[in-house]
Amino acid sequence: MCQAKQSGALNTQPFMVYNDVEMNAGKLPDLKAWFADYVAAFKTGKADFDRNIILKEEHTKRVCQEIRFIGENLGMEGNDLLLAEVMALFHDIGRFEQYARYRTFVDRISVDHAEFGVGILRRKHVLDELAEDERELILRAILYHNRRDLPEDETDTCLHFSRMLRDADKLDIWNVLADYYRNGRDEDSVLVQNFPDTPGISEAIYRELAGGRLANYADVRNLNDYKLLQAGWIYDINFTPSFRRIYERGYLETIRAALPQSDQVNEIFTAAQSYLKDRIQSPL
Repeated sequence: MCQAKQSGALNTQPFMVYNDVEMNAGKLPDLKAWFADYVAAFKTGKADFDRNIILKEEHTKRVCQEIRFIGENLGMEGNDLLLAEVMALFHDIGRFEQYARYRTFVDRISVDHAEFGVGILRRKHVLDELAEDERELILRAILYHNRRDLPEDETDTCLHFSRMLRDADKLDIWNVLADYYRNGRDEDSVLVQNFPDTPGISEAIYRELAGGRLANYADVRNLNDYKLLQAGWIYDINFTPSFRRIYERGYLETIRAALPQSDQVNEIFTAAQSYLKDRIQSPL
């Protein structure tokens, strides 16, 4: 098995790592069928509950599409793309039982949904038919997908796939949130984790984002902070195809329009837009 090279933020070179092992297209439909059956078991027929199960089900489908888009634009093919799609398929598998148990998607008051999901996949032996190295790669990428930072002691291969998954996940979270900010409905407050809609922004959030760095979730105090945190995800995007989608879809502009006018907010978005424009210049 060849090892992957380190993935930089603008890495767009063809990436081939797992084409010599057992993952094949015939296994993906079976895994998708298992996912569909698993999710269906959580649906109750009660609209208020099922809406949030369906929210994550549809999110998963779109993340699968996003990760294939990223991979194809990086020149990946064959088993590499299949592995990436399996990671996307199961990245939020912990969300369904999380919501059923706790009626929330907020990890800090329930469970870490990535760790929870890895435990579910292991207990239910979902990936047992895959080669051990494939299975562990998939599980590690899922485990890392919601962390603020990736571990420094991981393999380059795992870090590459983890970055793909994190990009794909953010692309669709932005998609869902952008729609909410444009057309928000009260019943969708689960999307903004019930943060209070109070004035101002936290100094810690401003300081990190104005400096071109990721903000810390622990510093979020209100809805404005939460929106700014999402804008700051731009500093955790890794690949040129992802940056170009963000630009084309106008995600930063949509979040900016949902925030009050202030010099601090303007400064944050000026920095974010400048960073985005710099990153989309790299040719494919």
